[in-house]
Amino acid sequence: MIGKLKGLVDGFGDDFVHVDVNGVVYEVFCSSKTLAALPQVGHAAVVHVETIVREDMIRLYGFFTEAEKAWFNVLMTVQGVGTRVALAILSVLTPSELSSAIALQDKAMVCRANGVGPKLAVRIVTELKGKAPVGGTVDAGTLGLQAALGEGVASGNVTDAVSALVNLGYSSAQASAAVARVVGKEGDGLATDKLIRLGLRELSS
Repeated sequence: MIGKLKGLVDGFGDDFVHVDVNGVVYEVFCSSKTLAALPQVGHAAVVHVETIVREDMIRLYGFFTEAEKAWFNVLMTVQGVGTRVALAILSVLTPSELSSAIALQDKAMVCRANGVGPKLAVRIVTELKGKAPVGGTVDAGTLGLQAALGEGVASGNVTDAVSALVNLGYSSAQASAAVARVVGKEGDGLATDKLIRLGLRELSS
């Protein structure tokens, strides 16, 4: 099995990259985030690889980080999530955003991926709660706030600030992560309007 490729980028397709390793060119299917992160043609690259072997094919799936690779495998433990859907999810969500979405049971965030309908999104966030792989977790402060929000025990000013940021168009995962960073620096006694202002500053930094 191939676990990692180190070579030169030989070319790109819509959903794959060609990696030249000592004259042997491998076709590796990737998420759009991984494709965007890889260097230009002719430059050296390292791609973390998951090899999928089936009766009629062998395919390589590549990832820019180990965390993305780990999430790919975790996602495919959910019924209805195959390689294509897993890559679609990882094309719109980073590992930390995916961890946040699952911690918050944020179905709408997962539904942003092509091929993920409401029923599948519910199954993903429900079945994967508490199963974030190593390297795919959010920081403890953010996760704690998200858990408090999900359980309805976060303080009113924090809840109101997160709600206001969501109303401005940010996802609940982004909003709660930003407010968590503010609370970590300033404490949770700030007025709601100040939490919102500082949260916006975090989101724009």
